[in-house]
Amino acid sequence: MRILVLGGSGYLGSHVVERLRALPGALVLGGGRSPAAAFAVDLATDRPERLAKTLASAAPDAVVNCAGATGGDAVTLAEVNARGPAVLCAALRAAAPAARLVHLGSAAEYGPGRPGTAVTESAATRPVGPYGATKLAGTVTVTASGLDAVVLRVGNPVGPGAPASSLPGRIAALLRAAGPDPEAVLRLGDLSAHRDFVDARDVARAAARAVTAPGPLPPVLNVSGGRAVPVRELVRVLAGRADFAGRIEEDTEGGSARSAEVSWQCSDVTAAGEALGWRPSYTLDDALAALWAAAAREGGRVP
Repeated sequence: MRILVLGGSGYLGSHVVERLRALPGALVLGGGRSPAAAFAVDLATDRPERLAKTLASAAPDAVVNCAGATGGDAVTLAEVNARGPAVLCAALRAAAPAARLVHLGSAAEYGPGRPGTAVTESAATRPVGPYGATKLAGTVTVTASGLDAVVLRVGNPVGPGAPASSLPGRIAALLRAAGPDPEAVLRLGDLSAHRDFVDARDVARAAARAVTAPGPLPPVLNVSGGRAVPVRELVRVLAGRADFAGRIEEDTEGGSARSAEVSWQCSDVTAAGEALGWRPSYTLDDALAALWAAAAREGGRVP
């Protein structure tokens, strides 16, 4: 089975590639802007005709799109998260219409949740900012494409390799920099928001199952931990893993605008269990332990 992974050098993409390579008989091909990619693909700028030629050369049985932007201005987000899937779907229809498309979406597409409620895939989508809006545009394009396609609506990923641009990765970097200093102070924003964290390795396992599951699949499947966790708990557990001896100061008046607007996020993962036989296998503590072990090794410390 020939599987083309777009964005395979990114955080989630690297986990997906590792998981797919373990599938019996799988040939995993890389597509992206990296010079190391087997196929040059830039979803932000490629024309559908050019991408169709690339896809015809790759001849994939399945395509997993892990490419996406989580930061930057609205134009950058739109180019990658909205335009990218549209170009990809057009190219697939022209060059590989029988290939299955597995696209990574985001729980940010739902927008604010209701405390105590886990949202299902049929819930209204009300993203509050450009990131969630552009990811939703990509999802709409994929689900309306007429292709054999499924969108995995991913929660807040955590685990080994989490980048500093993510909250868990940033906290790990701060803790690593602080070291054992009992005078160290971590000044953070409001940590009262609840988020649904999912281990990146579980996301990869869901992607692999979506590639190989008999079709057709539901158009959208939630892939998350299925539990709303206070961000404060994540910081506390990670600080414990790091043996942090300093002080954490929380600015309850500060923090990101998104945290204020989306104070609760939790996804129901029942449908993914029914369609893929998938449920999260790693706990948040498992994910944070692996995140800290990787961060400590990177910093030359013994985890």
